[in-house]
Amino acid sequence: MSNNQLRLRLTLAALVVLVLGGAIALAIYASSDDAAPESIGYIVIDGLKYPVDPADSKRYKRDLEMFGGKASVLFDEWSRWFSRLWQGKALGVTIAALSALVSALLLLFARSLPPG
Repeated sequence: MSNNQLRLRLTLAALVVLVLGGAIALAIYASSDDAAPESIGYIVIDGLKYPVDPADSKRYKRDLEMFGGKASVLFDEWSRWFSRLWQGKALGVTIAALSALVSALLLLFARSLPPG
């Protein structure tokens, strides 16, 4: 297989990944609701109720820092952020971003091949 054929196949693969990933991401985004956060209670403001996340309480953060230090608090925040990427509408956005990244990497690799 020559480099020109490989370049063409990689470019087509990048296009397929981008189109399929975008279509799947759009379908997930359109069909899903926002993920409901974990809540320990609700706060009512102007007649609307908002869930209270246990990780937002000062007591939770103080206890976590007391037992695990500041690194434990940072890891807990990072872990909660990362887990929210895979739920609800954020999953559609995550899949769109990952498919765009994979498509760009395939295209860059195809462009870096020497001609001939």
